[in-house]
Amino acid sequence: MKRLIILVLACAFVPLASAQLYKYVDKDGKTVYSDQPPANVDSQQLHVQTGTSSGNKSYVARDKEADKAREAEKERDKKKEAAAENARLAEERCSIAQSSLRTYTEGGRLFKYNAQGEREVMGDDEISTERDKAQKQVDEACKKS
Repeated sequence: MKRLIILVLACAFVPLASAQLYKYVDKDGKTVYSDQPPANVDSQQLHVQTGTSSGNKSYVARDKEADKAREAEKERDKKKEAAAENARLAEERCSIAQSSLRTYTEGGRLFKYNAQGEREVMGDDEISTERDKAQKQVDEACKKS
Protein backbone atom coordinates (compact mmCIF):
# COMPACT_ATOMS: atom_id res chain seq x y z
CA MET A 1 0.00 0.00 0.00
CA LYS A 2 2.85 2.38 0.83
CA ARG A 3 4.49 1.64 -2.51
CA LEU A 4 1.27 2.49 -4.32
CA ILE A 5 1.01 5.85 -2.57
CA ILE A 6 4.64 6.63 -3.36
CA LEU A 7 4.10 5.65 -6.99
CA VAL A 8 1.01 7.87 -7.27
CA LEU A 9 2.83 10.83 -5.74
CA ALA A 10 5.84 10.31 -7.99
CA CYS A 11 3.59 10.21 -11.06
CA ALA A 12 1.83 13.38 -9.90
CA PHE A 13 5.11 15.31 -9.71
CA VAL A 14 6.56 14.09 -13.01
CA PRO A 15 4.87 16.83 -15.10
CA LEU A 16 6.36 19.45 -12.78
CA ALA A 17 9.90 18.36 -13.58
CA SER A 18 11.62 20.52 -16.13
CA ALA A 19 15.17 20.97 -17.34
CA GLN A 20 17.01 24.22 -17.89
CA LEU A 21 18.71 24.71 -21.18
CA TYR A 22 20.83 27.63 -22.30
CA LYS A 23 21.22 28.81 -25.87
CA TYR A 24 23.98 31.13 -27.00
CA VAL A 25 26.18 31.98 -29.98
CA ASP A 26 29.90 31.25 -29.57
CA LYS A 27 32.82 33.30 -30.89
CA ASP A 28 32.73 31.39 -34.23
CA GLY A 29 29.08 32.31 -34.78
CA LYS A 30 27.72 28.83 -34.08
CA THR A 31 24.61 28.31 -31.98
CA VAL A 32 25.35 26.22 -28.90
CA TYR A 33 22.93 24.54 -26.52
CA SER A 34 24.15 23.68 -23.03
CA ASP A 35 22.82 22.81 -19.57
CA GLN A 36 25.40 25.14 -17.99
CA PRO A 37 25.23 28.93 -18.42
CA PRO A 38 28.22 30.24 -20.35
CA ALA A 39 30.64 32.71 -18.80
CA ASN A 40 30.94 36.20 -20.31
CA VAL A 41 28.42 35.51 -23.07
CA ASP A 42 24.82 36.64 -23.39
CA SER A 43 22.64 33.56 -23.29
CA GLN A 44 18.96 32.83 -23.53
CA GLN A 45 17.45 30.46 -20.98
CA LEU A 46 15.08 27.93 -22.53
CA HIS A 47 12.54 25.97 -20.52
CA VAL A 48 12.16 22.42 -21.76
CA GLN A 49 9.38 20.28 -20.39
CA THR A 50 10.57 16.74 -19.73
CA GLY A 51 8.42 13.64 -19.54
CA THR A 52 6.01 12.13 -21.99
CA SER A 53 4.12 14.06 -24.60
CA SER A 54 0.91 12.19 -23.93
CA GLY A 55 -0.31 14.88 -21.56
CA ASN A 56 -2.68 13.80 -18.81
CA LYS A 57 -3.56 10.42 -20.27
CA SER A 58 -3.59 7.58 -17.83
CA TYR A 59 -1.42 4.53 -18.21
CA VAL A 60 -4.50 2.49 -19.09
CA ALA A 61 -5.42 4.88 -21.91
CA ARG A 62 -1.85 4.87 -23.24
CA ASP A 63 -1.78 1.07 -23.03
CA LYS A 64 -5.05 0.85 -24.97
CA GLU A 65 -3.64 3.18 -27.63
CA ALA A 66 -0.53 1.03 -27.89
CA ASP A 67 -2.70 -2.09 -28.26
CA LYS A 68 -4.71 -0.39 -31.01
CA ALA A 69 -1.50 0.58 -32.79
CA ARG A 70 -0.20 -3.00 -32.56
CA GLU A 71 -3.51 -4.35 -33.91
CA ALA A 72 -3.43 -1.85 -36.77
CA GLU A 73 0.14 -2.92 -37.57
CA LYS A 74 -0.93 -6.58 -37.59
CA GLU A 75 -3.79 -5.75 -39.97
CA ARG A 76 -1.42 -3.89 -42.30
CA ASP A 77 0.97 -6.85 -42.24
CA LYS A 78 -1.86 -9.27 -43.04
CA LYS A 79 -2.99 -7.09 -45.94
CA LYS A 80 0.56 -6.87 -47.29
CA GLU A 81 0.96 -10.65 -47.06
CA ALA A 82 -2.40 -11.21 -48.80
CA ALA A 83 -1.46 -8.75 -51.55
CA ALA A 84 1.90 -10.47 -52.03
CA GLU A 85 0.22 -13.90 -52.21
CA ASN A 86 -2.35 -12.59 -54.72
CA ALA A 87 0.45 -11.13 -56.84
CA ARG A 88 2.32 -14.44 -56.75
CA LEU A 89 -0.81 -16.38 -57.77
CA ALA A 90 -1.54 -13.91 -60.57
CA GLU A 91 2.03 -14.31 -61.85
CA GLU A 92 1.64 -18.10 -61.73
CA ARG A 93 -1.67 -17.96 -63.66
CA CYS A 94 -0.04 -15.72 -66.25
CA SER A 95 2.87 -18.11 -66.66
CA ILE A 96 0.56 -21.11 -67.11
CA ALA A 97 -1.57 -19.23 -69.66
CA GLN A 98 1.53 -18.18 -71.62
CA SER A 99 2.78 -21.77 -71.63
CA SER A 100 -0.55 -22.97 -72.99
CA LEU A 101 -0.53 -20.31 -75.71
CA ARG A 102 3.04 -21.26 -76.64
CA THR A 103 1.93 -24.89 -77.07
CA TYR A 104 -0.73 -23.91 -79.62
CA THR A 105 1.40 -21.25 -81.33
CA GLU A 106 4.58 -23.25 -81.92
CA GLY A 107 2.72 -25.79 -84.00
CA GLY A 108 3.57 -29.42 -84.42
CA ARG A 109 1.29 -32.36 -84.03
CA LEU A 110 -1.16 -31.86 -81.16
CA PHE A 111 -3.43 -34.49 -79.68
CA LYS A 112 -6.63 -34.52 -77.67
CA TYR A 113 -8.66 -37.24 -76.00
CA ASN A 114 -12.21 -37.99 -77.10
CA ALA A 115 -15.14 -39.12 -74.91
CA GLN A 116 -14.05 -42.77 -75.11
CA GLY A 117 -10.57 -41.87 -73.89
CA GLU A 118 -8.90 -42.42 -77.24
CA ARG A 119 -6.19 -40.08 -78.48
CA GLU A 120 -6.98 -38.10 -81.65
CA VAL A 121 -4.92 -35.68 -83.71
CA MET A 122 -6.24 -32.11 -83.57
CA GLY A 123 -7.16 -30.42 -86.82
CA ASP A 124 -6.02 -26.95 -87.87
CA ASP A 125 -9.40 -25.39 -87.04
CA GLU A 126 -9.37 -26.97 -83.56
CA ILE A 127 -5.83 -25.74 -82.94
CA SER A 128 -6.83 -22.25 -84.10
CA THR A 129 -9.83 -22.26 -81.73
CA GLU A 130 -7.70 -23.42 -78.82
CA ARG A 131 -5.04 -20.82 -79.66
CA ASP A 132 -7.68 -18.08 -79.55
CA LYS A 133 -8.91 -19.36 -76.17
CA ALA A 134 -5.36 -19.47 -74.88
CA GLN A 135 -4.74 -15.91 -76.10
CA LYS A 136 -7.84 -14.71 -74.21
CA GLN A 137 -6.59 -16.46 -71.08
CA VAL A 138 -3.19 -14.77 -71.46
CA ASP A 139 -4.87 -11.37 -71.95
CA GLU A 140 -6.94 -11.85 -68.80
CA ALA A 141 -4.27 -13.43 -66.61
CA CYS A 142 -1.39 -11.16 -67.61
CA LYS A 143 -3.11 -7.78 -67.68
CA LYS A 144 -1.37 -5.13 -65.63
CA SER A 145 -3.62 -3.14 -63.31
